[in-house]
Amino acid sequence: MSGMPKPPCPKFISLEDGEFTTKSTSNGFKFRLVSYNILAQVYVKSSYFPHSPSSCLKWKARSQAILMEFKNLSADFLCIQELDEYNSFYKSNMESLGYSSLYIQRTGQKRDGCGIFYRSSSAELILMEEIHYNDLVNGIDYENVPTEIESNNTLDVDRREEASGKDSTKANSHGDQGDPNDPCVRLKRDCVGLLMAFKLRDPSNHLIVVANTHIYWDPNWADVKLAQVKYLRRRVSQFKEIVSNKFCSTPSVIIAGDFNSTPGDEVYQYLVSANSDSEAPAIQLCSLYATNGGEPPFTNCTPDFTGTLDYIFLSDPGYLKPVSLLEVPGPQSADIIGGLPNHYHPSDHLPIGADFVVLGSSNSLIIPELQDVEDRLSKFEIGEQMKVQNN
Repeated sequence: MSGMPKPPCPKFISLEDGEFTTKSTSNGFKFRLVSYNILAQVYVKSSYFPHSPSSCLKWKARSQAILMEFKNLSADFLCIQELDEYNSFYKSNMESLGYSSLYIQRTGQKRDGCGIFYRSSSAELILMEEIHYNDLVNGIDYENVPTEIESNNTLDVDRREEASGKDSTKANSHGDQGDPNDPCVRLKRDCVGLLMAFKLRDPSNHLIVVANTHIYWDPNWADVKLAQVKYLRRRVSQFKEIVSNKFCSTPSVIIAGDFNSTPGDEVYQYLVSANSDSEAPAIQLCSLYATNGGEPPFTNCTPDFTGTLDYIFLSDPGYLKPVSLLEVPGPQSADIIGGLPNHYHPSDHLPIGADFVVLGSSNSLIIPELQDVEDRLSKFEIGEQMKVQNN
């Protein structure tokens, strides 16, 4: 990347005083979480991004730029969408930076997926589950998902051929087959997600659930997106309950990802709504940025589309306090003029993120094996005390 402009250094803006902050400031255990759609290399072609300098689209330059951005973000948790080249590049390179990770590749012929990188010095992985939205086809774990197909939501063949850019590539190059009015065809979009539970390495032993997902892209298929986020919400609720029961501690929940939905649309409104249909258990969510000054003006920036698609949602944030937000460039920022990707930003998306401070824990973490040891030690100590008293 010699001779190329250096990517701007990520700035986290304090929510308390509006000044820049670093991860080392503030009292209490602090961790940083970032969500980022890095633009899978499989979707990078100059014909899809004619506005981008060809030199910044090449894998050698992009891979190093993304790795440098990861390093500069200095996050404890990185929720990455459109992650490809995981085994050949990212896994080992991130390990050298102190990160462990898990990755789920999209099903079918798709070559990208979702990954969560985490610093093992900051958190210990205690449980994980995969999300395959294709399970909606068979009703697995979600019998009540609505699959009614409305004709006005169907993207016909002619309009599909008119679509442009990498998103049309996602639809066309992999040969989506069958009648789009058939729910079994319509719901099979090969989208995925990850659910991971962590024990933070802080004195309170607080648990957090981190979910990372990438929802289907097509703006004309809002019914599919809604079915996916309903499934996501239910799976997160169930996973939270499993973690709570297994470890006797109620975790905080953070859901991050590319939701391919704009603020105020049906999918977004469902995610932040107080009521979530009749299914139980229900999990209530709020948007991190929306509740702290407003959603960014955009997180995806190309000449064809500029808008906010990426979000971080929180549930029951009582034990976590967001103390700073990753600044997102505005429309007049020199580094985004002309659209992305460019030499400043290696993806067509921008990262979002926050620093959190742990305020406490719902109760002490009790791991059965450790509790058994503690019980035996306690009995031993009582016995020893009784011996002393008898003597």
